[in-house]
Amino acid sequence: MHLGRSGHSVVDMTTTKLRRVKLATHAPDFYKAMIALDAVSATGLDPKLAHLVRIRASQLNGCAYCLDMHTLDAVYEGDSAQRVNLVATWREAGKFFSEQERAALALTEAITLISIDHVPDDVYELAAGAFDEKDLAQLIGLIITINAWTRIGVTGRMEPGHYDPSR
Repeated sequence: MHLGRSGHSVVDMTTTKLRRVKLATHAPDFYKAMIALDAVSATGLDPKLAHLVRIRASQLNGCAYCLDMHTLDAVYEGDSAQRVNLVATWREAGKFFSEQERAALALTEAITLISIDHVPDDVYELAAGAFDEKDLAQLIGLIITINAWTRIGVTGRMEPGHYDPSR
C-alpha cells in the first residue's frame, strides 16, 4: 500500500480492479437531477469563464475525466489552448485572465478547498466586486455543481479519453 501526503492510501486509478457503482445506472433519479442542475448552473455567465471554473475545480479535485472533458470543451468552444493550459497557474499568468476571471478562479479555489480556510472575506469581496449579485449567485451555484460532478467522477473512477466535445 502506498501512502500519500495525507497518510491515506494512494492508488493508481488506472490499475484498480475494484468495480465502482455507476450512478447513472443505479441512482438514475439522482443522476438526472444532477444533469438538470448542470444545465442551469452556468446560466447568464460567460461560457469561457464557466469553462475556466470547471477546469480549475477539476484540477483541484483531481478528476481526470472532468478535466479532460472541460479542457476539450473550452478549446472546442473557442478558448485558446494556451489559456486552458495556464489555468492551474492563473496567478502567475496575469495577462491571460481578466480581473473577473481571476476573481472567479479565486472563489473557485476557496469554495473547492473550503475545509482549509472556508471562504475568506477578501476572496468573497473580490468576487462581489467583479460580479453583480445575480451573477455572483450563479457563479457560486456553478462552483458547487462542478464540485459535485468531480466527486462523482473521482468516486466512480470515470476514465478520461472517451469524451468528444462535438457530440
